[in-house]
Amino acid sequence: MSRKLPIFFASRKSWTLPYVIFSAIFVVIPLLLIVVYAFTDDNGHLTMSNFSKFFMHPEAINTFVYSIGIAIITTSICILLGYPAAWILSNSKFNKSRTLVVLFILPMWVNILVRTLATVALFDFFSIPLGEGALIFGMVYNFLPFMIYPIYNTLQKMDRSYIEAAQDLGANPVQVFFKAILPLSMPGVMSGVMMVFMPTISTFAIAELLTMNNIKLFGTTIQENINNSMWNYGAALSLIMLLLIAATSLFGTDDKDNANEGGGLW
Repeated sequence: MSRKLPIFFASRKSWTLPYVIFSAIFVVIPLLLIVVYAFTDDNGHLTMSNFSKFFMHPEAINTFVYSIGIAIITTSICILLGYPAAWILSNSKFNKSRTLVVLFILPMWVNILVRTLATVALFDFFSIPLGEGALIFGMVYNFLPFMIYPIYNTLQKMDRSYIEAAQDLGANPVQVFFKAILPLSMPGVMSGVMMVFMPTISTFAIAELLTMNNIKLFGTTIQENINNSMWNYGAALSLIMLLLIAATSLFGTDDKDNANEGGGLW
């Protein structure tokens, strides 16, 4: 005789319950606490002073703008280095492309702090001073695989008939790339941008290690306020950063949708 599953396990929706509980405890509730702390003072009264304090302190604004600049530079370099690498890996002429992909993704298996400490040791070995250059190098080194893999994955799944059609219509290799390949690969590029830009703008450990704590990023400012028990102001700064990340995500989603709706061609 076949044994029937309990009613709880019979419904597919019930299998989502652990995920819902996990999300509520570790995602929804922390976000709600950030919002509550951001709009209240130490006595629990509703206030906007935490945000006005941010806009009244040029140092905090400068740190915020500087962090955005570092994130943009890092993301741009990752695109310039990651796209050609992804294109080479996706080229069918490379019979060992899977092995090469593993070699590119392999650093992701190592903890980011270990990789950063290794970068510090490398700069120390070659007697290169730590600073802004080391910071950008460390950011690119840590987050480059997050740019390569989404682009590579998109290029691998690309419909080659579009490329063949462009070639049949007389397009040269440059035109094929800019009119067919690049637009079709934009979803992967935008995924890579979000995967690099968002953690870059919020990190603090990499900046502390690669600049000997001489260069402060926005994530460092948030960490210092939390460590100093300035929960309300730290929550306001976190909320500002979350809004920026959300805006970046929406921008990337819109571009991705537009590319898909247009068939990926200009």
